[in-house]
Amino acid sequence: MIFDCDGVLVDSERICVKIDVRVMAELGCDFTEEEVVSTFVGSSFAVRNALIEERLGRALAPEWYKAYDHLYEEALATDLLAIDGVADALEALDLPFCLASNGGHANIRRNLTTTGLRHHFAEDRIFSAADVAVGKPAPDLFLHAARSLGVAPARCVVVEDSPYGVTAARAAGMAAFGYAGGLTAAHRLAGPGTVVFEDMRELPRLLGVGRSRAVRPVS
Repeated sequence: MIFDCDGVLVDSERICVKIDVRVMAELGCDFTEEEVVSTFVGSSFAVRNALIEERLGRALAPEWYKAYDHLYEEALATDLLAIDGVADALEALDLPFCLASNGGHANIRRNLTTTGLRHHFAEDRIFSAADVAVGKPAPDLFLHAARSLGVAPARCVVVEDSPYGVTAARAAGMAAFGYAGGLTAAHRLAGPGTVVFEDMRELPRLLGVGRSRAVRPVS
């Protein structure tokens, strides 16, 4: 089982979206919170950069984002929480799992530590888009995680909260579970081979870990 991090394990998207709006305004390309959610949530840095440059009509300076890193770090340090029910879900799972995120390694580990989830993921079970040439929505990251752990893609299940993530899972030939308890509407996650759910505590049952029968994917 492959978990995304932001919006699936840690409730960082709600925090970062508000800061994104502020940062975009300072850059000179206004985005509403709704636009940030639909355009940026779950994307890789390369995708985000390209979209900002398109809106601006000019190239961004190299490492422009470093001037704003402190805004995210300060907010996440004080306000970040685990997704409601995810700790219970992780404790209940009786199958191997890992993490594959478009975020950087340092940010992933910081957020897991802040929310008390770090102990669930061994070092060799944490994968970042920095490990591959192209992040989500390309399938490369999920395929890299599966290959690293010696598991065929068809035997993998992905938990995601964004269209970018479920698109990557489908492209990798993996079943997807779309978590709609966050910022992304359920209909934007639904599709072939995908189960959409809103309560993270339901995940073990949906996987068939509990006594209840697993549900059929949303088509």
